[in-house]
Amino acid sequence: MEFDLSGRVVVVTGAAGGQGAAHARTLAAAGAALVLTDLDEEGGAAVARAREQDGAEAVFVPHDVSSARDWARVADEARARFGRIDVLVNNAGLWRTAPVGEQTEEGFRALLDVNLLGPFLGIRAVLPALREAGGGSVVNVSSTAGLTGIPGHSAYGATKFGLRGLTRSAALDLAPEGIRVNSVHPGAIDTPMIADVQGAGARVPLGRVGAPRDVTGLVLFLASDASGYVTGAEFVVDGGSTA
Repeated sequence: MEFDLSGRVVVVTGAAGGQGAAHARTLAAAGAALVLTDLDEEGGAAVARAREQDGAEAVFVPHDVSSARDWARVADEARARFGRIDVLVNNAGLWRTAPVGEQTEEGFRALLDVNLLGPFLGIRAVLPALREAGGGSVVNVSSTAGLTGIPGHSAYGATKFGLRGLTRSAALDLAPEGIRVNSVHPGAIDTPMIADVQGAGARVPLGRVGAPRDVTGLVLFLASDASGYVTGAEFVVDGGSTA
């Protein structure tokens, strides 16, 4: 019962495919009502329809996570449709690589806008609703690139290390109000984002690339009362790669 999300409203960004769509499926199965967002309007609407066909309540909102105006619209839509927000899953992310000497200012800023500014704007946008609900949970999806240096990941890694800092500081700021903030750090997960990466699972101690379901269980745990005494923590899902 601690994993039951009945009566809870969860916002999931980047929900049109990959890990986001998997999170939506898992959270809906646990009873949550969903506010799903993405730049991909066709894909996001399809995920929302699929969850409704499974009997869940779901709404899709087109959304650029780097836009404060879009975030305000997401929060307003959630409250208008469901009356509350209990959980935010900052899942949307942009992955691009380049050696530090070849990384452009434009490319660096694009990653910062989506991977770091986006979660900050999201926390700020849903905070009034979380306070009204008497508490809640924020799950920031980071990466193992936020735990250790990886060649070619100077910009991406900087955003994911930054997300760790945002998570820890926000957790301390919001703990007195019963709002928990934690981060999840996936390694190589079998999604379209890494479809062109050859041999991604070759050096993984568990011998395989992860599946989206390997991450969704942690997201459900952190969204639910099962993690009621957990905040400011980092959870690694990488098959042992950073052990």
